[in-house]
Amino acid sequence: MLGIAAAVLFFIAFLINAADIATNDVFASGNVMLLGLTLLALHVAGVGTSLRSRRRR
Repeated sequence: MLGIAAAVLFFIAFLINAADIATNDVFASGNVMLLGLTLLALHVAGVGTSLRSRRRR
């Protein structure tokens, strides 16, 4: 799920950069890209995965 969110943020950062949209400093394309990289790193680290090991008796 975090990987999908990262892909969406990368796409938004691309659109902001490609369309040359004037945004404030918080939503600049570089900041959105860094948020996407953070989500991607969390996804690769295994945070947010729903697979849990269950013990069977």
